[in-house]
Amino acid sequence: MMRLVLFGPPGAGKGTQAQRIADAWRIPHISTGEMLREAVASGSELGRQVRELMERGQLVPDELIGEVVAARLAEDDAGGGFLLDGFPRTAHQIEILDRVLERLGAEIDRVILLNVPDEIVTERLAGRREVGDQGQQRADDNEETILERLRVYAEQTEPVADVYRKRGVLADVDGTGTVEQVFARIQGLLVEVAG
Repeated sequence: MMRLVLFGPPGAGKGTQAQRIADAWRIPHISTGEMLREAVASGSELGRQVRELMERGQLVPDELIGEVVAARLAEDDAGGGFLLDGFPRTAHQIEILDRVLERLGAEIDRVILLNVPDEIVTERLAGRREVGDQGQQRADDNEETILERLRVYAEQTEPVADVYRKRGVLADVDGTGTVEQVFARIQGLLVEVAG
């Protein structure tokens, strides 16, 4: 059984690594973005609230995301472990996750922090820009937006690492190199945790 949290800066390769980890350990990859979309698609009361917020262009409040996470972690396939991707992102969300896990009688085995220097992240994000029909770059991939995303990450999410570091469950992983090299580092760490 492996209960994991994966995080790192935008462009660190979290999505790619999350899927590999989930496949290798046969645990669900639980992405908050996906969960919010699934809640909306389900037509549930929770989904209706989420849809209304998203349609107004508002961020989904932490407590509501906490309810979505709690509902997802209570599903049968998460009973044997899970990989959380995109949650918690703030100190307040750690408190919410702690309450959810306490209700489930579970705790996090390891928090994996993919460390990638800002200059490499900026190159990666700039390199994956999509060009539209008119030859225009997507607005969310311009340099100014990339720098803002990194600033927000440093301000809100890096303190999450400090909390988990103090708890002794944080593992810093070098997120540079090929997808295979990064995955090998993560796998080595998880085999050690599982042993």
